Amino acid sequence: MTEQTGQGGRRPANDGPKAAARNRAALVAAAREVFAEHGLDAPLSAIARRAGVGQGVLYRHFPDRTAAVAAVLEENVRQIEQAAGAGDVPFAEVLGVLTWHLTESAAFIGLLHADRAVGRSDIRAHALDLSGRVERALRGRLPAGHRLSADDLVLSVAMVSAAVTGPTRQEREDRALAAWRLLGVEVGPVRAFGGREPTG
Repeated sequence: MTEQTGQGGRRPANDGPKAAARNRAALVAAAREVFAEHGLDAPLSAIARRAGVGQGVLYRHFPDRTAAVAAVLEENVRQIEQAAGAGDVPFAEVLGVLTWHLTESAAFIGLLHADRAVGRSDIRAHALDLSGRVERALRGRLPAGHRLSADDLVLSVAMVSAAVTGPTRQEREDRALAAWRLLGVEVGPVRAFGGREPTG
């Protein structure tokens, strides 16, 4: 077995925790894309390939499919909570972050309908908890006098998420925005929290 060497014959530095964090972030992003394209039963090997890592790295971070799905869902919810918790982010932009996750993540759509989901009992309880977190984050930021009441907000999110269909990300986004327009609700830029532009 030979060691790989970098320029000048030196071994590349071992980034340790930094590399692990980068690999995990790449795997979560890849899982989101692969699940959106091929559903939750997509082969885990496709996630590793998309992330540019070996299957051993994938299994170190996510020992099974449930762990990979849970990681994508957790990241989606965390971003929505961060957007909702940022006092300088208008409510319309929080809805833009939510809409980005709806268009990017097939798993996230299932999460928002977890209360009536069938099958996938391995993630149902976790999904119900995450769904509650999304609801609390959105209700906590709903401006006084907004077109939607707190109860209407939850129903509206369910209606929009049900409209998010289509083979491409752009088609899903267009349908989500059309659904928000039909509800008379303003939505800010559709992007991940932190200003990243949508991919694909």
